[in-house]
Amino acid sequence: MKINRLLKAFLTTFILLSVICPLNAQVNVERSKDKVIISGTVFYMHHVKKGETAYSISKAYGVTVEELTKENPPAVYGINEGQTLRIPVRDAASNEQVQPEQPKLTHDEAKFIYHKLQPGETIFSLSKAYGVSENEIISSNPGIEISKLSVGAEIAVPRKDFMTDRQEFAVQEPNYLFHKVVKGESLSSIARQYGLTVREIRKLNSNIRFPQVGEYIRVPAPKVVEAAPVSIIPEKDSAKVVAEQPVITITRPAGYTPVKSLKGSFDIAVLLPFYLKENAVRNEIDSSVVKGRKIFKVINRPDEFIYPGSFGFVEMYEGILMACDTLRSIGLDITVHTFDINNDTIELTRLIRNGQLDGMDLIIGPVYSYNLAKLTAYAGKLGIPIVSPVQLINNSALLNNPNLFLANSTLEVAQNTISKKVGEYFDKNFVFIHGDTAGIDPDVKNFKGKIISELSNRLPFEEIKFKEFIFNTNSAFNNDSINRLEHALSNTTDNIVIIASEEAPAISETLQNLQSLSEKYVLKVFGYPVMRGLNNLEPRYLFDLNILVYSPFWIDYSSKEVKQFNADFREKFLTEPNEMSYAWLGYDITYYFLSGLAIHGKDFLSHPEMHNPKLLETEFDFRRKSMNDGFENQKLYPVRYSKDYEVRLSPEDDPAQ
Repeated sequence: MKINRLLKAFLTTFILLSVICPLNAQVNVERSKDKVIISGTVFYMHHVKKGETAYSISKAYGVTVEELTKENPPAVYGINEGQTLRIPVRDAASNEQVQPEQPKLTHDEAKFIYHKLQPGETIFSLSKAYGVSENEIISSNPGIEISKLSVGAEIAVPRKDFMTDRQEFAVQEPNYLFHKVVKGESLSSIARQYGLTVREIRKLNSNIRFPQVGEYIRVPAPKVVEAAPVSIIPEKDSAKVVAEQPVITITRPAGYTPVKSLKGSFDIAVLLPFYLKENAVRNEIDSSVVKGRKIFKVINRPDEFIYPGSFGFVEMYEGILMACDTLRSIGLDITVHTFDINNDTIELTRLIRNGQLDGMDLIIGPVYSYNLAKLTAYAGKLGIPIVSPVQLINNSALLNNPNLFLANSTLEVAQNTISKKVGEYFDKNFVFIHGDTAGIDPDVKNFKGKIISELSNRLPFEEIKFKEFIFNTNSAFNNDSINRLEHALSNTTDNIVIIASEEAPAISETLQNLQSLSEKYVLKVFGYPVMRGLNNLEPRYLFDLNILVYSPFWIDYSSKEVKQFNADFREKFLTEPNEMSYAWLGYDITYYFLSGLAIHGKDFLSHPEMHNPKLLETEFDFRRKSMNDGFENQKLYPVRYSKDYEVRLSPEDDPAQ
């Protein structure tokens, strides 16, 4: 046994040596005598022979491998027999001398980002990643031979002080001028300078009490009186001009509208995608791979199985039923007509043709835009109000549909709210983050324009510090997105960061990078409402960054109405809805519209602002742009993720206040 073990060890060693030795054997490289002069520099012209490597050739000529590959870029991927290389003429002995120590960088965080070199990075790749020229990087590192730096060494990249081009934004000229305050000026002296009263100045500058040197004060622009156009059309041929009627609003009640002792009978239609056919299938085919082979097996689904696509809408329907029970208890007679309307128009078309929706007092749904367009065209002629319960891509469906209500506001409402809020920080450094690499996303373009427009109302355009950061994953830039992001931040003023994306990977990675940078920079972070509902976000990022999110809902679990709803829901359905459940919205929509119709009649549909009952997760604030358009809910709650790990309402951050 012992002899066998020794024999095996010997054979193993012999095999390893026979493999390793040829690999390590160095071919004797003969230096070429052919020389050429290129741009004033003398080079050897070396013809690669069999067995020669970049390392062996560089040693023979007294240069580094980096110098060789710099002059011969294809050599980075290896050299081949017969290939001709150009090698700078050096004294062979010079390579054996001790290389001079690279001078250390003196940090100036205000001017530079200090990037740690990663494998494979070059001056060219860094210039592209940071948006600066190669010469700017080289001149920012005087005395340093960047090509000789090792992985992990620091290199200074100049901060790029950039501003988005003005022509990208349709900013309307304001009806005022900007006056920059100089030493010794006051509101009184500024008012006298422009022939105004202090009161007129204060009216345009409510946020300024005592002007500071360098601040901008708004003053009314001189009014230009235009001559009235002279009509050359005879009066008898003049066309009658009908002025568009303004939107008439009724004062919103100061408190909640009492809802009790109601009378009336209502028929409501619920058109939601329940996917009844999919739920009716009680078995599935398991095609798992076992030991490299697919096994097809029929598995019976449990009795409690619900098709995933219908789960949220089943909960919404449960909320609708709960609201109907509440309203029946105080006098209303309600009949609910329920229809399974999926992602095609077949069933909806059948309902319309058969007249099954003709006598409805209220329709909730459908959720798909093409079905909604078909339904509004039909129900609008009958005067039946339609409530769209889920968020749409945009609010174009409201155009010329006065009986349509969007209960879940579109992204535009959040953009308007965020733009108005960030405008309060007009003199700070703005970082606008999005993933529209192609520059074709209208949501990104419109949002950017709204912010610039809001800021230009507070500050001259050329004074706005607005930086646009296009999100790329870490893998796109060798895990260096955090350094690219830091490039856009300022360490001399607060940074207002707006994450203009609804994509989970972009939000998650951006928050992670911001959290890492929050110790060096002052950050105020704003995001879209979707940020509250993403399950894959690390919660501590939200709290550590003290993020403010404008959310379409806020549930006060301490209120007696919410407690009662949870208790009734648990008794009826043997479970409780979570915070993101559609059950809350289903209840609020049904309770709001049926109680409004019962109390105010048809006038409520033209002026929903007259009705303000206490709901569970929202306070509907329906508004429209013209008398011919539908209504969109404008209510968003300012929700703050505080550093003490509390989620709370932040009324001081509500632009509507």
